[in-house]
Amino acid sequence: MASILFSDGSSLTAREFLSVLGPAGHHIEIVDPDPACICRFSRWTQRVHRCPPAARDPLGYLKVVNDLLATGIFDVLLPTHEQAWLFAVGRSRLGQGARVAIASAAAFSCVQSKIEFARLLDEMGLPQPKWQAVEAPGELAGWATPFYLKTSFSTAGTGVRKVTNSLVATRAWESLRSAGDGGPIMVQAAADGEYAQVQALFDRGHLVAVHTSAQTAVGIGPSAAGRVGVDHAFARREVAVLGNRLHWHGGLTVDYMFRGEDHVYIECNPRTVEPGNAAASGVNLPELQVALSREEEMAGLRVGRSGVRTHSSLAVLLGTAAYVGTRKAVLRELLRLIAHRGPFKGSRDCLTPVRHDLPSLVPLAVVAAGALLSPGSAVRLANEAVRRYSMTADAIQLVVSANNPVQEQRGCA
Repeated sequence: MASILFSDGSSLTAREFLSVLGPAGHHIEIVDPDPACICRFSRWTQRVHRCPPAARDPLGYLKVVNDLLATGIFDVLLPTHEQAWLFAVGRSRLGQGARVAIASAAAFSCVQSKIEFARLLDEMGLPQPKWQAVEAPGELAGWATPFYLKTSFSTAGTGVRKVTNSLVATRAWESLRSAGDGGPIMVQAAADGEYAQVQALFDRGHLVAVHTSAQTAVGIGPSAAGRVGVDHAFARREVAVLGNRLHWHGGLTVDYMFRGEDHVYIECNPRTVEPGNAAASGVNLPELQVALSREEEMAGLRVGRSGVRTHSSLAVLLGTAAYVGTRKAVLRELLRLIAHRGPFKGSRDCLTPVRHDLPSLVPLAVVAAGALLSPGSAVRLANEAVRRYSMTADAIQLVVSANNPVQEQRGCA
């Protein structure tokens, strides 16, 4: 068993890490700006340590983490969300004894930015939708709708707008420009097919574990609030090439659209994302990441099996509140979840497993009640959580400058 420090407790990914690692008997503590974060409500959480929001005060956040690691209590620091990027560029600010499986800052610069990742895919000859970096809304005139506009840096769909007709293109552009980092905005053609993810774990460029899953229910983002394991050899093969090219160390998740063997990659998350389905399918990414952080030998390749269904009731309700926006729709989805009907037949909740972790009922009940009473309030609650765990390019640049005042954070190195 290990003593583990989670880098956040507000994200759904952190909550799934907790639901996977907690039952194994690990000692788990968390750093988060919110003492009432979603991971607080679990019998597996020993303590929540207050910290500044990483995006607002990255140096203060790193100091809190380093002070906790300096106590010698923790065997492993586990990046559960975008703090992975911060740890990569701020690695020198963590003690020499900090055990964390993290790729280099140069590798992160190739995939954290949506535009840099698209350039990397082009360079490697991997399939993706048509795209372009644009500086002004007038450059969108030649693009057939629907298409997507994306800021270079964002998470949980906050920096993405779907443009369904040319009349709203300028409005979507201005919305992203006002909330973005001032850099170019990416326009990406819409891709047909089903949404899926390939989740991989690398040991210094060598693939040690991989799982592919397709979306069965929509959450905020729109993320995969429901998943089923699928057997996609093409995604396993190509993510291995990608991780080797980057000499990646730790978790890496790539989103794609597929129809049969035809597929295109649309986005990259340089971390492990919501590992519940992979764990249920025989690939325990959190446990393997702990072992990797402790520099244990990683023998063989673990591949997740297909057909296993999981879901997140909380995320399903948030997605319904966000994209349908009516009490009737939320109630209908809640009843399907309770009865295990539709996409939830034969599926299990891997986010808030109430039967095994009774305190997890609290955030689930809060979200369900909020979504039923006022769907908009549930969405605001989710957006507040995103602000607590997300990172910004400005925050990263602050750490880079503090480490070396003459150094600048650039694109893919």
